This record gives sequence, structure tokens and C-alpha cells, in this order.
Amino acid sequence: MTRAAVVLAFLTLTAVLALAHPGGVLADAAADVKAQIDAHNAQIAQLEADIAVYQKQLDTLGAKKNTFQSTLSGLTVSAKQLASQIQVTKNKIAAANLQITQLADSINDKEQVIAADKMAIAKALRSIAQGEEVPLVVRLISASSLASAWKAADQAAQFNQALAEDISNLRAVKTSLANNLGQAAEKKDDLVSFTTDLSTQKRSVDANAATQKQLIVETSQQETEYQKLIAAKKASQKAFESQLISLQSQLNLIVNPGSLPPVGSGVLSWPFSVAFMTGCGARSTVFGNKFCITQYFGNTSFSTANPQIYHGSGHNAIDIAAPIGTPIQASLAGTVFATGNTDLVKGCYSFGKWVMIKHGNGVSTLYAHLSQIDVAQGQGVATGQVIGLSGMTGYATGPHIHFGVYASDGVKIMTLRQFRGATIGCADATMPVATLDAYLNPLSYL
Repeated sequence: MTRAAVVLAFLTLTAVLALAHPGGVLADAAADVKAQIDAHNAQIAQLEADIAVYQKQLDTLGAKKNTFQSTLSGLTVSAKQLASQIQVTKNKIAAANLQITQLADSINDKEQVIAADKMAIAKALRSIAQGEEVPLVVRLISASSLASAWKAADQAAQFNQALAEDISNLRAVKTSLANNLGQAAEKKDDLVSFTTDLSTQKRSVDANAATQKQLIVETSQQETEYQKLIAAKKASQKAFESQLISLQSQLNLIVNPGSLPPVGSGVLSWPFSVAFMTGCGARSTVFGNKFCITQYFGNTSFSTANPQIYHGSGHNAIDIAAPIGTPIQASLAGTVFATGNTDLVKGCYSFGKWVMIKHGNGVSTLYAHLSQIDVAQGQGVATGQVIGLSGMTGYATGPHIHFGVYASDGVKIMTLRQFRGATIGCADATMPVATLDAYLNPLSYL
């Protein structure tokens, strides 16, 4: 191999590799994408700060006396919070799309560079072959001295080592970018999740708007009419509870305690997302607990102070504060036992829109006061699957979910008229009816 051939080969290799690595252009494009991603992240941070402010306003309003104006203000602030959450999700979608594009472009560019490098190497080798006057093996054998032989061998070795190092480096880059491709796949999964969130958030806005509209229609925006509505709800609830207690005491259903999960087994999950429950933990000073519970199971101070509503029987579930439109999740896999809407019966203020799920471990769960129902009777659901959106339908003077747990053997779906010929109040409203010992404390299984 002549010195001229080696020089020519290296010059050829260097020139082609330089053309194959347009570093400045790629760096500029990457910097531009990063700047856009940073801008989205900055907007997200600001919006999340706004959301936190709205939450404080909602907490303050929730502590005030229940008036038409405080209720309407709460719905208005919730609407602003939802709008900010939607914008956060849109920014996350935009940022994820940019990151996916950035990763895909980088991988594609590097693959093209590797292909060009291989062509450059092949071209350099051809130049060497064409420039050699005598094959290397012949030169080694016929060398006039050992020094000449070592020199020829060293030239070839240096060139081969340079090529090997270049190929090794490029393979390492490709491996690294293949990992980035995995990251891109994760970002695509995030994108699907964000898109689902956006759809749910838009439905939440619709639910909030529908509640505002109904409130305005029912009260004519007058405080006196609002207080009349609250009084009517309380009176209806009193009549409903009276009939329900009478019915429950007559139900001939046997509950076998041995068929139920052990107390404290934690077989149920909270009917909300992890993010929602984390937010409750951060607001423990507002509710006095880290679960956003506004009323516990049993003879609570509220039920005792309002015997006209609870008929002295205590509260048969737990109430959890949740803004209208919050996704409600199944606490455990099971089958939708039934769904209903007691508001379809005029003057019946009880569960409102409700869903009951029967699980395979002897218990059933009830989710009431929903604004929307997303499942149907007989449908199988998975743990954590969204089954509807929270609201304030039925007997609810503020947005929350009524979460009940029942011994499945002790509950039926019926109307009061079907059982004992009731004719007033909620007589024709379909709902879960259970024997008194079928009501279970949800906190025993969460």
C-alpha cells in the first residue's frame, strides 16, 4: 500500500463522513423543537398554578353557608378549573407530539448517517485497492527488510482500526437511538392517555354546564326559590327514608357474614384516580381527613343532627366531595348489577343517577349522585374503569359521590311500589334496597 493510496483513502473517508453529518442543521432543528417543548412545559406550570388557586377558592366556597350564590359561584369556579385542565392536557399532547417527532427524526437521521458511512468506507477501500501497485501480502513477503514489512503492516492496521472504531461508534449511537425509539413508544402511550383525558374533561365541562343550567331553571336565580328547592329535597328525602326503612325491615333476605371478605382486607380501591386521591391528601386540613370524605358511615354527627332526613338510622355509605364531572372508577372488577336515575320520578330526591356493581367476593358497590353514567346493566367492568362522572343529582346540595358497600345477598333492585304498594314520593323510582344488616362500612374494605 502506497502512502498516496492511504492518504487518498482517508481523504475520501473524511470528506464523505463530513457530508453525512450535517451537525449544524440538525442541532438547530433540535434546539428549535426543545424550545417549543420548554414553552409548553412553562405554560403547563402556569396553568397548574392557576388550577391550585381555583381549588382554594372552591374549598373556601364549600365552607360557606349553602346559598344559591355560593353554589353558582362554585360551579363557575369549577368551570374555570376545568378549562385550565383542558389547556394543560392540550399542552401535554402538543409536547408529546413534538418529542415523538424529535425522536423519530433523530433515529431516521442517524440511520441515514450509518448507511452513508458504510458507503464511504466501501469507497475508501476501493480507492486503496485501486491505488495499490502490489498487494499487501506480496509486499510483506518481498520486503527488503523487516522494518519495511512492519511499516506496510502498520499502515494497513491503522487504517483498519480507524474504520473499526468509526463503525463501532456509529453502532453505539444507533443502539442509543433505538432506546429513544422505545421512549417514543412510551410517549405514544402517553398521547393516547392524554387524548382520553381530554375527552373526559370535555364531558366534565358539559356536565358542569348542564348542572348550572338546571340550577338556574329550578331557582329562577332567586335565593328564596333556591332555599325552597333545598327544603323540598329535604322533605322528599325524609319521606323516602321513612318508606325505605320500613321496606328494609320487611325484606326476607339472609346475609351470611362468612361469605364476606375480612374487615381490613383492603379488597376495594377508592372510586377515583390516584391523582385525585393524592390531591385529597394534600387538602387534609379542609376535610379533616386525607380522603375528601364529608360524611362517614353510621350514626354520624350530621345524620344524628338531621333525624328528619335519616330517620334515626344513620348514614348507609360515605360521601366524598368531588367536583362535577370527576371520573368515577369501579372499585373492583365485577358486573354492572343495575343502573338508574331516581330523578326521573318527579319529587324523588334520593340517589339521583346511580350505578351498582356486583363483585365476585360477596359484596356490591354503589356509586350515586352521578351526572353521567357510562356503563349498562350486565356489562363487565375492570378495577379502575371509568363508570361515570360525579355530579349532584338526587338528594345533593353540593357535588359529591355517595359510595356504598353492600352484602350482595342482602340487596335487591326494585321500586317501593313493587314491594308494598307505596304510592307517594319515590314509589316508582328504581333503586337498590337492602336489609339493614346488608349495609357495610366502606372503610372496612378500602
